[in-house]
Amino acid sequence: MSESNIDLPERQTATSGTRPDVNRAGLREWSGLALLSLPTALLGLDLTLLHLALPALAADLRPSSTEALWIMDAYGFMIAGFLITMGTLGDRIGRRRLLMVGAAAFAVASIFAAFSSGAVMLIAARAALGVSAATLMPSTLALISNIFRDPRQRALGFGVWATMFGVGYALGPVVGGFLLELFWWGAAFLIALPIVLLLLILGPFLLPEHRAANSEKLDLPSLALSLATMLPVIYGIKQIAKYGFATDALTAIAVGLAVAILFIRRQRRLSDPLLDMTLFSSKTLCVALIILLVGLVAVGGAMLLVAQYLQLVAGYAPFGAGLWMGLAALGMIAGGVAAPLVARHFRPGHVVAASLALSAAGYLLMAIICGDTSSGVALAVSGLTLAYFGNGTIAALGTDLVVGSAPPEKAGSASAMTETVQDLGISLGIAILGSISTAIYRHWIARSAPDNLGPAAHEAVSDSLWGALAVRAEVPAVLIEDARAAFVAGFNTAAVLSAIAVTMLAVLSALALRHIKKLEPSSE
Repeated sequence: MSESNIDLPERQTATSGTRPDVNRAGLREWSGLALLSLPTALLGLDLTLLHLALPALAADLRPSSTEALWIMDAYGFMIAGFLITMGTLGDRIGRRRLLMVGAAAFAVASIFAAFSSGAVMLIAARAALGVSAATLMPSTLALISNIFRDPRQRALGFGVWATMFGVGYALGPVVGGFLLELFWWGAAFLIALPIVLLLLILGPFLLPEHRAANSEKLDLPSLALSLATMLPVIYGIKQIAKYGFATDALTAIAVGLAVAILFIRRQRRLSDPLLDMTLFSSKTLCVALIILLVGLVAVGGAMLLVAQYLQLVAGYAPFGAGLWMGLAALGMIAGGVAAPLVARHFRPGHVVAASLALSAAGYLLMAIICGDTSSGVALAVSGLTLAYFGNGTIAALGTDLVVGSAPPEKAGSASAMTETVQDLGISLGIAILGSISTAIYRHWIARSAPDNLGPAAHEAVSDSLWGALAVRAEVPAVLIEDARAAFVAGFNTAAVLSAIAVTMLAVLSALALRHIKKLEPSSE
C-alpha cells in the first residue's frame, strides 16, 4: 500500500527487544494472534448474549421497562463512550498493560453481573463491563499492528480479528439460548472467566509491549470533553432507535456536538493531544472511515430487521432465529478471511468495491421479500449473508487502511477511531433504518386499522408489529396479516435505501482508493 505502508519498517516495540532483520511473523506471533482472538470473540459475544436470556433475567430480577433497556444497552453505551480515551491511554501506558488490566476488570465485572441480586446492580455491572471492554478493543487491534510488520500478514491479522468479533456477535443469541437450557441466566456472564485467565497467563509471553515514546501525561480536560461528546451522542442515537426523534434524544445529540467543537479546538492546541487531528489529513484514513461508518449503518439496520422478520413474520422462536442469523454470519467470516488474501493479487480499493457490490445485491434480495415466508426466509438469510460478506471485507481491509495510515505511536488512537465509527454505524443503522421502517409501517397500518378497535388495541397495532402480535387475540386475523405486510413494506424500503448507499460506497472505494497498491510482502 502506498499511504498505509510507509511506516511499517519503523514499527517496533518501545519496551521490548526488536528484530529489525526479521520481518515475517513466526509461531510466537501467530500464537499471539490466536490469543488476541479470544477476547475479541468475547467482546462480540457479550453484545448479543442477553438477547435470549432477558425473559428469564426479568422474571428473576423484576426490572422496570426502563431498567430492562439499560441492562441491554449499558454495555454497548459505555464501550462507545470510552473507546477514544482507552485507545490513547494504551498508547501512553502500554497496550499490553492496558489489555491485561482491562481483562482483569472484565472478569471481576462479569462475576458481579452473574450474581447480581437486583436490576440496578446488574446495570452497574454491565456498565463496568462496557468500560473494561473499551480497553480491550483498541488494545487488541493496536497489538496486531505491532505483532505483524509484514503488510500481508498484518492485513490477514486484521481479517482474523474482524472475523472473530463477527463470530462472537453472531453466536451470542445461540450460546445464550444453549446456556439458558442448562443453567441460570447468570451463567452467560461466566464464559469470560476462562478466556480472561488464559489471556492473563499467556499474554506476557506471547504479546509484545508497546507505548509511545516521549508521550506526555493524559490531558484530563480532553478526557472530560471526549466523554461529554461521545456519551450524549450515543445516548441520543440509542433513544432515537427506540422511541423516535424525541426532544431529549435530539437535545443530547446537540449537546454532544457542541462539546465536540470544544474538544476539537483543544486537541489542535495541544502538543500531545488525546486525539491527533492531523490523522484526518490522510485521504486514505478518511475514506476508509466513511466506508466503515456507512457500511455499518446498512448492516446494523439489516441485522435488526432480519431478526424481527424471522421472529415476527416467519414465526421462528428466538433460538431458531439466532441459528439463521448465525448461518448468515458465515458470510462475515468468509469476507474477513478472504479479503486480505485476495488483496495480495488485486488492489484493496477494488476488492472493497467488489465486496460492497455483492452487499448491494444482498440488500436488493431483502428488498423483494414478500408475504410468502417460505421464499422470504431464503431471501432474508441470503441477503444478510451477502451484507455480512461485505461487512467482513470492509472491517478487515478498512481497519488495515486506517491503522496503517497512522504513525506507529498513534496506532491505539487510530484503532479506537475504527471501533468508534463501527459502533456508531451499527447504532445509527438501527436508529435511522429502524425509524424509516417503523414510519412506513405506521403509515400503512393506519389505512387498515378498523375504527371499532378498542383504544389500547388500536394503539398497540398502530405502534409496531410487536404490539399487534401482543394483542392478536383482541383484533381480527386479517389485521394481523395487514400488520405483517406493513412490516415487510418497511423492511423492503429500508433495504432499497441500503442498496443505494452501499452502491455509492462501492463507487467511492473504486475511485478514492484506487491508488492503494495490492498487498506486497515487506522488502526488509
